[in-house]
Amino acid sequence: MPKGAPNRQTKATDKYQKKVGYKVKGFKLKGDVADRFAAACEAAGVSQAAQIAKMMEEFIDDVSKNVREG
Repeated sequence: MPKGAPNRQTKATDKYQKKVGYKVKGFKLKGDVADRFAAACEAAGVSQAAQIAKMMEEFIDDVSKNVREG
């Protein structure tokens, strides 16, 4: 649940995100990498979260394929 005194919309959003399985991931990156990534995502017209999720899925698929191939 959000901290403080959340309004009804905040509570509803939090409930929905938990229901569909969203998780918050936090990590640190060098500033220049993060800035260049943000600029590249903006130029491509994609959100940073969507692009990170896409790259994570591709990485998972590659690793899974390599594990199966032995």
